[in-house]
Amino acid sequence: MWAASCLASCCAACACDACRTVVSGISRRSARIAYCGLFALSLIVSWILREVAAPLMEKIPWINHFHQTPNREWFETDAVLRVSLGNFLFFTILAIFMIGVKNQKDPRDSLHHGGWMMKIICWCILVILMFFLPNGIVSFYESISKFGSGLFLLVQVVLLLDFVHGWNDKWVGYGEQFWFVALLVVSLVCYVASILFSALLFYLFTPSGVDCGLNTFFIVITLIFVFVFTIVTLHPSVSGSILPSSVISLYCMYLCYTGLASEPRDYECNGLHKHSRAVSTSSLALGLLTTVLSVVYSAVRAGSSTTLLSPPSSPRAGSGKPLLPLDKADEHYEEKEKEKEKEKSVTYSYSFFHLIFSLASMYSAMLLTGWSTSVGESGKLVDVGWPSVWVRIVTGWATAALFIWSLVAPVLFPDREF
Repeated sequence: MWAASCLASCCAACACDACRTVVSGISRRSARIAYCGLFALSLIVSWILREVAAPLMEKIPWINHFHQTPNREWFETDAVLRVSLGNFLFFTILAIFMIGVKNQKDPRDSLHHGGWMMKIICWCILVILMFFLPNGIVSFYESISKFGSGLFLLVQVVLLLDFVHGWNDKWVGYGEQFWFVALLVVSLVCYVASILFSALLFYLFTPSGVDCGLNTFFIVITLIFVFVFTIVTLHPSVSGSILPSSVISLYCMYLCYTGLASEPRDYECNGLHKHSRAVSTSSLALGLLTTVLSVVYSAVRAGSSTTLLSPPSSPRAGSGKPLLPLDKADEHYEEKEKEKEKEKSVTYSYSFFHLIFSLASMYSAMLLTGWSTSVGESGKLVDVGWPSVWVRIVTGWATAALFIWSLVAPVLFPDREF
């Protein structure tokens, strides 16, 4: 007994030392990766509790205070929402606290990049406290999470549009034949992939002998978008590039696939329904890993973006010019001062960075609970159910609408900047 207690104490001490070593090793440059790791940890905890916490939560009186005990799926969904709520509050508090940080002299800058042991402890306390809240608060959070998830998806679309236009401008800016050929090749590959993707969708989700009008409608609408993108892009008054059009076409087709793949496994038009009875642990882990990577990538890209809510003092923000000319000595001094300020200015909005993770917390909760329609509809799969279908499809339509608007807006309003 004494030996076992000594062994346990040694293991605990080693674990604490390892945690301190890892935390102390987080540098200024790796802080964003650390936030991603913490967010990924919250998703893993949510998934584990969804699988194992139901029997324990049934015994908690302030959670299970119903006259008739709900089914297991209700407790699974509730566990995910409570972890998500703790994660949401953690990043929201940080977002509010970081409002107005413009340079590295601000004491809050060191808090954003350091103090990891304290932040991890606060995160754990917040998540644990969520399991002491009444069901009404969790139910309210479930309702607002649907709106927060929609905002997160909208940010994803805006970032994608900004990325493809920036990609096109960069390659065109080289002004060399090689890059023009590369643009053409990549565009053709994306267009061919989009057409092949649509053929695969017809094969998987419109089986013969079954009336699958809704699935056919989704696929045909997406194909129409692909042709509209091309026509608008090549119109003389628009004079756009086919690279953004081809990439957005492929992305819309991908969203259509993910929407159709999210249909319930017992739906006869879902060609993936054959696997509904044999979902292995490895496939569940792969689905969760894919979800974690996609959400984390979107969150960190949005939070670090200098095109969205960048501080005015950011080095990448526009630099104002003096109204009156200065003499050479003053001008040289001004340039030095500006360079010093740029070196000390933050390169992205810390507040917006944490806000994106707050919205991502809501979005991940919706994924893991099938948009809170009860996990029972989707079994133990991630992001399956009719709400997931419509969210993906509508996101594809919103992507198409925003892309078309980005093409025609400069023509319709030539005096405005877009």
